[in-house]
Amino acid sequence: MNKDNVISFENRELFEDPLTDLIRTGARQLIALGVEAELDELMAKYDGQHTESGHRAVVRSGYHRQRQIQTGIGAVTVKIPKVRSTTGEPVTFRSWLIPPYVRKTRTLEAFVPWLYLKGISSGEMGDVLGVLLGQEAKGFSAAVVSRLKAEWEAERAQWMARDLSKERWVYLWVDGIYSGLRSEEVKLCSLVVIGVNDQGEKKFLTIEDGVRESTQSWREVLLDLKARGMNVPKLAVGDGALGFWSALDEIYPNTRHQRCWVHKSANVLNALPKSVQAKAKEALREIWMAETRADAQRAFDQFIDTYQDKYPKATECLEKDREELLAFFDFPAVHWQSLRTTNPIESTFATIRHRTRRSKGCLSRKGMLCMMFKLGLCAQHNWRRLRGFRQLWKVIEGIQFKDGIETKQFDNQVAA
Repeated sequence: MNKDNVISFENRELFEDPLTDLIRTGARQLIALGVEAELDELMAKYDGQHTESGHRAVVRSGYHRQRQIQTGIGAVTVKIPKVRSTTGEPVTFRSWLIPPYVRKTRTLEAFVPWLYLKGISSGEMGDVLGVLLGQEAKGFSAAVVSRLKAEWEAERAQWMARDLSKERWVYLWVDGIYSGLRSEEVKLCSLVVIGVNDQGEKKFLTIEDGVRESTQSWREVLLDLKARGMNVPKLAVGDGALGFWSALDEIYPNTRHQRCWVHKSANVLNALPKSVQAKAKEALREIWMAETRADAQRAFDQFIDTYQDKYPKATECLEKDREELLAFFDFPAVHWQSLRTTNPIESTFATIRHRTRRSKGCLSRKGMLCMMFKLGLCAQHNWRRLRGFRQLWKVIEGIQFKDGIETKQFDNQVAA
């Protein structure tokens, strides 16, 4: 082909012709088929699960607002389906093909690290971007990618040193994210902390390299946060297996503990045979979905009485964290949905958990940490404020809550 006969149109996304429209329509249909296939895979996991009334445990629930993905042929409109749980268990559909934080492929800040986590090396990056972005990717060589990664490292170092004293932090979510990357026979574990400030804004506070979620690693993280001005949070939410809790008691002894119900339920169910897991799962749900602490305690005792003789490991796993599992009852009820699990971290890093195995050959330990940092901040831009954020000032002021209700209001209701 004679390259001189090829005319490159500027602003081609604005140029309309029947062939482009046809290709764009095909791309939209292809993306839709791929997303539907992903949704079918999720729905298959819940196939056969029903509520007591016979309804499916998970059902489709329309679509998110449509958005545009910029490609080499211009903007392609996509719609991502939504699902809804009829049992109360949090279930969310997220497409790996069109992640929520990749709004436009022209946003290289989000797209390049995402391609890395798909297993694309520096040498292949230019070709891939050329297909997706057209002339915008011209000159995007391996050397350019290397310089970009160096900039990310410098940006992360500056971000990790920023002042935290200008905002009042109320709640924390913490977790250790294992990437699948191994270096010197030690698996990379990123220690992640997300905080919510007094305006209800959720933000990453740190994404740090750790060693198997050890107490010492978490102690270093918390000491760094304290040195950067983080105040004493009111509540921290995390997995009971973390070394974080011992470190928290040392550095922030007045911060309350809340165990993640998703992690705890999984640990308890793993100690039970599959034949009883469905019934046990529903019994666990009766605890964390109870209206009051008293109701939760009764459901808790019922679970222990039901399973302790045959399955003592399961009941011991649950019983040891009883108080920490029910701490959320002392906070506003409107916040309970957010305080019972580490979902803000889990949902953000779900894609990273699935993709890092394919990136082992093209990422160093430091590079993987930078990828997590860049993708995390891209996701943060799309987070909504905490539901019921106007109640946060009451938590900060130390106003007491009983079963999610402000005690003054509760006392007035009793007096009436």
